[in-house]
Amino acid sequence: MSSPSLLTPQLAVPVPLVAARLTAREHATATVSADARRWCALAFASLVIAGLLSLAVVIGRLPILSRIIDDPLFFKRCLVVHVDLALVVWFYAFLAGLLALRNHAGPAPVRTVGFILAVGGVGAMLAGGLVRGAQPILANYVPVIDTPLFGLGLAAFFVGTLWHVVHALATPAGGGGLVLPPDATLGLRAAAVTIVIAAATWVSARAGLPVGLDVHTRAEFLAWGPGHVLQAANAAAMLAVWLWLLERSTGATVLSRRVTIAIFAALVLPQAIMPLLTARGTMDTLYHTGATQLMRWAIFPAILAVFVAGVAHLRPARRAGFPVTGSSRMARTGFAASATLALLGLGLGACIRSSTTLVPAHYHASLGAVTVAFMTAAYLVCEGVRRGQFRPLPADSWWRAARRQLALFGVGQTVFALGFAIGGAYGLGRKTYAAEQHARSAGEVTGLIVMGVGGLVAVIAGLWFLFLVLRELRGWWRSPTPAASAPALSLP
Repeated sequence: MSSPSLLTPQLAVPVPLVAARLTAREHATATVSADARRWCALAFASLVIAGLLSLAVVIGRLPILSRIIDDPLFFKRCLVVHVDLALVVWFYAFLAGLLALRNHAGPAPVRTVGFILAVGGVGAMLAGGLVRGAQPILANYVPVIDTPLFGLGLAAFFVGTLWHVVHALATPAGGGGLVLPPDATLGLRAAAVTIVIAAATWVSARAGLPVGLDVHTRAEFLAWGPGHVLQAANAAAMLAVWLWLLERSTGATVLSRRVTIAIFAALVLPQAIMPLLTARGTMDTLYHTGATQLMRWAIFPAILAVFVAGVAHLRPARRAGFPVTGSSRMARTGFAASATLALLGLGLGACIRSSTTLVPAHYHASLGAVTVAFMTAAYLVCEGVRRGQFRPLPADSWWRAARRQLALFGVGQTVFALGFAIGGAYGLGRKTYAAEQHARSAGEVTGLIVMGVGGLVAVIAGLWFLFLVLRELRGWWRSPTPAASAPALSLP
């Protein structure tokens, strides 16, 4: 008998209709927990505001308009709030929602504490951004606004999210909940562990900061180590979603338990050294270069491994006769868009040689890959809520719209990143806006125009995503209909 491969044996089952019925029964009896729904709702709400702010950020870089608007601080304030909502609140609130897809034991008030802290923190961040005269600090990974209200809000959000993450790791899953494949579940837990490591890194970095630093240097070095670790958490969460999407595309789990543990251990375990790199102080080069090298060498092998396994998994699946549905097509589209952006991000990152717009080209592609993966997962969460409430499932037209939205966002984000890359190849500096921006060559101007077009397309696709999920959000807190009153979902 041949040795087991990465693919599990389910693909060899010649009766796909039975598999489809089993999958339908599994999802018909599952519910999306209230914890998952409210964390996802917080994530979607953050995108509503961030999506509007991104228009100002994109307009501020267009060559003609950037000369008319001569207040760079206006765009920098918009950028800070946009980044923190779109890349902090959206990512980690949605990750918290994914962790809560399975019901966890423990009193409900304990599970609610983290969410209340997170919501209060987001409100304080928004209020802090409105403080007149507050100085925006464009630190890497987590930019801030120099006002105590904003700082307290950001801290409250992270503490609330960490509370939820630790509770999810420490308590076993209870009955019910949306069932994810085992490899995806392990990936989400790996992402949760990495968030805990990032929190420990922040504590050690804070303890190693010397007194008397200016606010920019303090914010930059304080976020440097934790920010690098959070990129590994983002990658782990993205890969977990990939595995979920591939399972929904084919009806079979992608990775065996042993291979899953090996891949995610190789991604997460190197990050555990990050809190120790502050032993000689946060300002020491060991801390700075160590974080860079960890991100450079510890993340891409896991991404490539899951990508190769996923492609190998999809090819025989096409010959296995597994029924193709609207959700399975959407899952494949989401995986393709996310994987394309992830590979582009790796390629652009390898090209970075100095502080040009190649840097934002790299991270807009990489973080765009996480975003489109989370968007795809959000559609599956919406489907799960409907199943749990015994409501009619989304029509084929809804799934077609979801596929087109994901494809449009993937194209827009790709063009956006390539525009940054073109400008960076000609030496265009990063973190410059309005009157600060000096496009001296045709290559730089071309890059900015391409960036602007791609950014606008991505914004349109992002607003389309919000339109689709906010329509679903209206029914998320309806009381589930008893199974007996919904015979259409019953299976023999």
